[in-house]
Amino acid sequence: MSEWIARFLGPVFIVAAMPMIVTPHRIGTLNESFLENRALAWVTGLLVLVAGLAIVNTHNLWVADWRLIVTLFGWALTLGGAARVMLPEPVKRVGGGMASKPSITRIAGVLWAALGVLLTVKAYL
Repeated sequence: MSEWIARFLGPVFIVAAMPMIVTPHRIGTLNESFLENRALAWVTGLLVLVAGLAIVNTHNLWVADWRLIVTLFGWALTLGGAARVMLPEPVKRVGGGMASKPSITRIAGVLWAALGVLLTVKAYL
């Protein structure tokens, strides 16, 4: 199951990371637009919550190896999705603060890319 989930997450992380690294200002603008649309934030919060619960319910492995990344990501999605739905204003404040700092976006992109490469290698090799 770990490899199966990593086959999805790894490439998605890599693709999502590229514009964060190359054009962080554009991602900041996109994030600001997203945060202004409460309906979009609510719907995506529910979708993120469902995706997180799907991972947590099929892959809740607390082991000291790369598979822990999949479990932690599932829990992060679950908590993040619930926060978007139940606490929209604090999420908007935190997200808005991050959107105004391209250096944070770029650093996050590098971390996402590294996790994506790790998951992709573990899943496909």
